[in-house]
Amino acid sequence: MATTILVLGAGTGGIITAMELNKTVGNDGEVNPVKILVFEKEEKNVFAPSLLWLMVGKRKPEQVFRNTRKIAGDGIDLVIGEIQAVNPEQISVTVKGQEYKGDYMVISLGVDQVPEYNLNSYGHDFYTLDGATNFNEQLQNFKGGEIAVLVPSLPFKCPAAPYEAAMLIESYIRKKGLGDKTEISLYTPEPGPMGVAGKELSGAVRQMVEMKGIKYFPEHQLTSATDKTLTFSNGKTADFDLLAYTPKHQCPSVIKATSLVGKLGWIEVDRHTMETNFPNVYAIGDITFIPLEMGKPLPKAGVFAHYQAETVAHNVAQKIAGKPSDKTFNGDGQCFLELGGGKAGYAGGNFYGSPLPIVKMKKPGYFWHWTKVWFEKYWWFRYF
Repeated sequence: MATTILVLGAGTGGIITAMELNKTVGNDGEVNPVKILVFEKEEKNVFAPSLLWLMVGKRKPEQVFRNTRKIAGDGIDLVIGEIQAVNPEQISVTVKGQEYKGDYMVISLGVDQVPEYNLNSYGHDFYTLDGATNFNEQLQNFKGGEIAVLVPSLPFKCPAAPYEAAMLIESYIRKKGLGDKTEISLYTPEPGPMGVAGKELSGAVRQMVEMKGIKYFPEHQLTSATDKTLTFSNGKTADFDLLAYTPKHQCPSVIKATSLVGKLGWIEVDRHTMETNFPNVYAIGDITFIPLEMGKPLPKAGVFAHYQAETVAHNVAQKIAGKPSDKTFNGDGQCFLELGGGKAGYAGGNFYGSPLPIVKMKKPGYFWHWTKVWFEKYWWFRYF
C-alpha cells in the first residue's frame, strides 16, 4: 500500500515541501512507494518578490511567472482546481467533486487577498500580477502629482514590501526627472516599519524612506476611500493621483470552515514542528499564526514558509521510514529590502529570540540587490 502525502498549495512552501519529499522518499520504487499530490488553483505560478520590479518596469509580466504544471512529474502529481473542502480528521481534500485521501497533509495555502473599501476601483493591488502590471502602465504615463502607497489593514505578507515599493517608485520618478513635480506618501496602520524585527531595524528603514523624500504616515488606519481621497480613523485625509495598495489578507474560506482555525482566524501549530492539533496534519507559511515571546506573531514571509517546508518534509520522511522526527524550525529568517537605484539592504536573524527577536541589517549596497536577482534566477532554475 502506497503512502499518500497531500500538499495543499503550490506557493513557496508547497513547492519546497513536495520537492524535498520527492527527493527523500519519492523515488523508493516498490519497497516503500510514496505518492505526492499537490493541489493548486492557479495555472500561473507567480514569484511574488518580482512583482515589486514589475510595478516599476524592471520586469515584464511574462518574466515573473511560470506555468504551475511544470512542477509535476518525476514523482509529483498535480491537481489543478479550487479546493472545495478540507477534512483534517480524515486527512482528505475535495477538488471538483472528487475526494482525495492521504496519510499526511501539509497545508500551505497562503492567504486569500481581497480588496476592501472599494480600493480595487481606485488603485492598484501590487501584490497581484494584474495589479503590478496596471500600476506600471499608469506610472509610465505619469506626469507628476500625488502618489500614495497604502497599507489599509494588518496583517500583510512580506512586511518590507510597501516600503520597498515606495522607494522603487521614488527611484523611478527621480530617474524620469519628475522629482520636483511629484510627492510620494506612504500610509500604514503600523507604528513603524517592520516593527517585529525591533526598534533599531524599524528606525533604519524609516530613515531610508524619509531620506528619499518620501512622506511617511504611520498609525493611519484607513476607514474609507474615493477615487481621489483616502480617509483615516484619526480624522485626517489624503489626496492622490496614483495609488498602490496592499490587499486585505485573510485565512482562506475553505480552511475557515474547518476546526483547524484558532481564535485569531489562522491555523495554530506547534511552532517548532508545524504540526496542527491533528496527527500527521501540518500547516506552514502565511496561513499559520505563531506567537513570538514578545506577544506579536511571526511575520508572514516566504522565507519562513521555505524553512518550515524543509522541516516538515524532513520529519514526514522520517515518520515514513519509522524514524524519529528530529528536525525543528528555529525561527531564523532573512529578507532583502530594495532601495531603488540598483541597491538593496539585507536583514536577518532569529525571530524566536528571547525576550525579543534578534535581527540585524547589513549596510545597503549593490551586492544585496544582485544577490536578490540571483535568487530569482535560482528559483526558476531549481523548481521550474
